[in-house]
Amino acid sequence: MAAGTAVVFPGITPCPYQDVAKFMLLNPVARRLVSQADEVLGYPLLERYRAAEGEFSEYARVAFLVNCLALAQWAEEALGLRADACVGPSFGGTPAAVHSGALGFADAVRLTAGWGHRADAYFAREYGDVVTQSFARVPRERLAEVRAELDEAGEWHEVACHVDEDFHMLSLREHRLDWLRERLRSLGGMPLYTMRPPMHARAFAPLREEMERELFRSADFSAPRIPVVSDHDGRVLESGAEIRTMVLDGIVRAVEWPTALSALKGLGVTRLCVAGPDSLWGRVRCVTGNFEVVPVDPQAALRRPRLAA
Repeated sequence: MAAGTAVVFPGITPCPYQDVAKFMLLNPVARRLVSQADEVLGYPLLERYRAAEGEFSEYARVAFLVNCLALAQWAEEALGLRADACVGPSFGGTPAAVHSGALGFADAVRLTAGWGHRADAYFAREYGDVVTQSFARVPRERLAEVRAELDEAGEWHEVACHVDEDFHMLSLREHRLDWLRERLRSLGGMPLYTMRPPMHARAFAPLREEMERELFRSADFSAPRIPVVSDHDGRVLESGAEIRTMVLDGIVRAVEWPTALSALKGLGVTRLCVAGPDSLWGRVRCVTGNFEVVPVDPQAALRRPRLAA
């Protein structure tokens, strides 16, 4: 085992069925997890995933969980990338909890499926006009200026993610979206994609309370076998209660990715295994400039399908 390796479970990204179906059907680890997920859900995951509409359906979310965990286990067995710690920005906190040993796979499947139902219902009745805009090439001090202007105009807004020192996600009312994009461009920024529904805002505390009361009560979190780093403040979590709180707090707390990465460096981590489909979290400068990065996605696993003896 190489010392100083951490596994990163990326935040969820749009992942069409056809992009991952071959991996899920052929990889022995993925097939085993799909079978276990079918038992928990009471329906065939792959059939529902193939027929589902929308990028973040219940089935797409569970499939993303399955793929991240299968890829992490494959990387450990086939590539010898055994993790000394793990971290998961945003949605990645759930597979991180499972891989660390703090949460059972069956509980994670139930939480992931139920989370989608409750979040969809909440945002259908609350904050339906709020979106999250991602953008690059805007330093934190320039972002502070933009937020001050929104404050002066009496507009609600919250930072959802600090992805890098000049890469952020900001939630605000949709009627100010065009203004925000133009303002960012005036600062040399690059508006990227707009997400709906939003997440990671203090205003969504009622949703967190609902999730804790109705969904998390039956989930069993225990002490992890390896440290889990919080994506909110970089704390090293070593108890089941702390990890449970971290997953729930993903609803109301911003992701502070540079802070989490600094904590990993403090643990002596020099190499990151990014386990899962990823177009963001393992590619920004605060990652590539500080760590050796090993992307482990379905295509990589298919190119080298045999597991080490």
